[in-house]
Amino acid sequence: MEELKLDKDQYYEAIYRAAKENDGKSFRKLFLRLHDRDQHEVFHLLYPDKKQKIANFLSPEEFSELFEWMSIEDQEYVVNHFPESFVAKLFNEIPTDDVVKFLKQTPNIDRRYPLDLMDDKKRTRVEELLSYQPETAGSIMTKEFVSVNQSQTASEVIAFLRQIGNSAETIYYIYVLDNKANLVGVLSLRDLILAPADGIVQNAMSNQVATVPVDMDQEEVARVIQNYDLLAVPVVDDGDMLGIVTVDDVMDILESEVTEDFRDFAAIRRNDGNESKAKEEGAIQTAKERAPWIIVLIFLGMITGGLISFFEETLESVVLLAAFIPMIMDTAGNVGTQSLAVSVRNLNVEKDEKHSLWQTVKKEFGSGILIGIAAAIALFLVAVVFYQNTILAFIVSISVLLTISFSTVVGAVIPAIAVKLNIDPAVASGPFITTINDALGLMIYFSIATSLLHVL
Repeated sequence: MEELKLDKDQYYEAIYRAAKENDGKSFRKLFLRLHDRDQHEVFHLLYPDKKQKIANFLSPEEFSELFEWMSIEDQEYVVNHFPESFVAKLFNEIPTDDVVKFLKQTPNIDRRYPLDLMDDKKRTRVEELLSYQPETAGSIMTKEFVSVNQSQTASEVIAFLRQIGNSAETIYYIYVLDNKANLVGVLSLRDLILAPADGIVQNAMSNQVATVPVDMDQEEVARVIQNYDLLAVPVVDDGDMLGIVTVDDVMDILESEVTEDFRDFAAIRRNDGNESKAKEEGAIQTAKERAPWIIVLIFLGMITGGLISFFEETLESVVLLAAFIPMIMDTAGNVGTQSLAVSVRNLNVEKDEKHSLWQTVKKEFGSGILIGIAAAIALFLVAVVFYQNTILAFIVSISVLLTISFSTVVGAVIPAIAVKLNIDPAVASGPFITTINDALGLMIYFSIATSLLHVL
């Protein structure tokens, strides 16, 4: 137990030393005590010649546990440099959905090479998943699930789980099929343990099974798992159970969707839908994708400059008004971007609710008024104290109140309009909303200031 007292760096160093000295026994003892994610970190940090030694220290079954944690580059290294016999056993051990994910993501490995190394049953499963449309339930499901017949007894199912449990993606849900292989129920591990040993599965299972069709979009699948608080959801086609989508796959989907939403807000989303090439883009390609948006925003920015020029006489009359221009513009942009984020989230999460847009607008406008009132009071007091001008303080505070109120509406409505018109969501990006609200804020500010110019 002495190695447990070592800190992380010392522990890793002991593993590196064991690999260098070809001490397989020590390497296994130290390496296998790490979490899969830490094992991948160690693998990533090893020198290339030491990485290849792992094929001698670990079995393909042991190595398969950490393969899914690896970056695509490390996975490609394993396929290219580990012995073919090791790779063949490895790909027969890796869950089907992880194999499919690797084959879809790798740009440098010929897909046929790993496929030819698999046994017939595994290869057929992988090719089936590869045949489904991208980003659908069928393309992200796994075939390694536990299914039993409704007429089996609890004791028979428990014995069956002991035999095949290691090869299943999850055993917490046991899916119950009839004699025609149609899904008729689901049995949790808890219900199975509590059921009488000689009781049949049909009496212990739940008939209320949440399922998803094989062609459902992966985002919708993620929502089903979230809404029903599931660890996995069955994928069906005309009643036949084809596979399951697990919660860990959903986590990956949600992460990718958050990244996609961020790119929408920043107006840097790829138009070809090929995210895997994003890391390899050169400066020219990146510039070509972003330039149209920057040019559009430049022209929109000229509107803001035009507004300032249009109210030049007002500014010349009261130069102090210029001091509040940056504050008005920043406030409008920030509030609009916050409202945009809420609106886009509600459009994604509540797209099936007819009144979700109206509810969002009402909520955002209401919150905008309340925030505007608080900001207006604070600004009024500050302006009175520092500038000794009650009229100026009134102009600035009322302008901020109206700007915040209407900026929230703009931020909430524009994404919904874009979706209704089937326009790329990037048109509702943060910079776009910010520029519009800048112009709106200045229009409100200078209009009020011009109307009250005679009393300033």
